[in-house]
Parts: sequence; C-alpha cells; structure tokens
Amino acid sequence: MNEVHTVTGAFGFTGKYLTRLLLNKDCHVRTLTNSPHRENIFTDRIEVAPLNFDNYSELVNSLQGTTVLYNTYWIRFNYSKRKVLYQHSIAAANTLKLFQAAKEAGVSRIVHISIANASEDSPFEYYQYKARIENFLLDLGVSYAVLRPAVIFGKEDILINNLAWSIRRLPVFAIFGNGSYKLQPVFVNDLAELMIEAGLGRDNLIRDAAGPETYTYYELIKMLCNVLQKKRIIVKLPPAMVYYSSKLIDLFTGDVLLTRDEMNIVRSNLMYSKQPPNTKTRLSNWCMDNVSTLGKHYANEVERRMNRNKPYF
Repeated sequence: MNEVHTVTGAFGFTGKYLTRLLLNKDCHVRTLTNSPHRENIFTDRIEVAPLNFDNYSELVNSLQGTTVLYNTYWIRFNYSKRKVLYQHSIAAANTLKLFQAAKEAGVSRIVHISIANASEDSPFEYYQYKARIENFLLDLGVSYAVLRPAVIFGKEDILINNLAWSIRRLPVFAIFGNGSYKLQPVFVNDLAELMIEAGLGRDNLIRDAAGPETYTYYELIKMLCNVLQKKRIIVKLPPAMVYYSSKLIDLFTGDVLLTRDEMNIVRSNLMYSKQPPNTKTRLSNWCMDNVSTLGKHYANEVERRMNRNKPYF
C-alpha cells in the first residue's frame, strides 16, 4: 500500500499496538513523536518524524503525504516537574494545532481517540477539553472518526496494572466510597483494530469503544484479588481518606497514583459506556492469561513523561 498512515506516539501505549497492526497489513507507517529516542521495536519499518508543536511549519511538513492521521496524543493529569508544564489546556491547544496542520498538509482523514462521556458541560477539565477537541474536529472540514474508550487496558497500561501492583503488596485495599460505580475496560489491541477500521471508512462518525465486561469498582478489585490469588481485606473509606493515603505511595514511587479528579470521575460513573459493547476481549480472561506479569512492576506515569529514552516496560 502506498498510502501513508501517520500515528502520533508509535512508541507509546495505544500507538504501539496500532502501529503493529498497520504494519501487519503492509501499510506505510510514519510516526510523529516527541520521544524519538525511546525504544523503537519497529526499527526501520516506520518513518520517524518530530511531533513539534512549537514549530507549526515543521508540523505541517511532517504530515505531508499522509492519507490517515491517527491521533493518540494526550496527557493523563495536570502536573509540572523540572520546569516542564503538562496541562490539559496545553494538550488541547496542541491537538487543535495538529489537526489544523493536518488539514493544511492535505490529510484525507483523521482518527482521534477521545473519551467516553466527553462533554463541555462536565465538571472535569479532562472531559471538557476532550469535548472541545471533538467539536473543533467536527467543524474542521476534514473527514473524521472519533473513538471514545472509557478505560484502556493492556500490558503497558496504568490503571489496571497499578491496581494489581497495590493488591500484590498491600494487605488491605481501600475503596473510596461505596465501590458501586462502574468501569468498562477495553483492550488496547481491540481499540487499535477499531481505529484501523475507522481509518478505512470515509463517513464521519463518533462512537464509543466499549469492552464486553462492565464492573463495579468493588467487583473489579475482587476479580483482581481472585486472579492474583491474594486474600485481601477490602475496606470502604471516605474518598478524602483514600486520596491522602495515596500520597504516601506517591512519596515512595515519585509518581501520582491517584488525582482528586480521577477519583471523582470514577465515582461519577463516567468510566463506562452507554453504548452496546463492540469489542471482544474480556478483562477477566486477559488478566488470567497475563497473571505472571500483571502488577509485578509499578507503571510510573511521571517517569514515562520525564524519561523519554526508557521503554514503558
């Protein structure tokens, strides 16, 4: 295939799975990355170009010849370290710049990863800015597909892995609130398949990427305990108590295990889809298949952002 499929972040989490599937289909793949020295498992099978938001003309040039742009770029939470500032507002502005550059470069279609339940009326910045990006893309005048996962799991993910890491190491697991709020995880490789399917289409669409299982938070923790064969005391505590307890773990890891917004997002039932499931991989089965490595190592978000030479795992 002579068409160029450009992926933001092919050396990251979702982008790596997407790139692997595209290469399996003999696609010509280019990645835009701000981590050019991170481990490149694809070697010379892909083009590598800079994802330089500070140089618009370079961004346009890096997108020249692209047929489909797959955007996975985002940040998990607001933070600053070593004079580097990460903010949802900055990530949103960068994404709009990327999409405008794609239009100027003549990109035919944009496939964008958003979030389930994105809304500009949301009380949470994450969801507000995701919705603003969607609305910008809708009005851009380029063929688009927006996919909205609730929470993504896979070998390199943060949430499920670090829950398992905590269960492996702590005799007591604290749940914030009553634990009845829902989560609907989707497997990263299934999401990548949906992205490729969306990239092949030409109709504009917005759809959730919904996994086949929905858990309450309590059920999720119980399932992980069972898979890991760890008998743990599960206690339900006030959210503030759990949040401040997590700061003790942050001191040990140098990371941010949990933010206030993330805790409240989960409690607000925003991490599941109201649409029918459209992927097949069950989290419970995947955990069983990967029990030997699940949660063995802590997944450090801050380190991933600050050390761009190191592979995720």
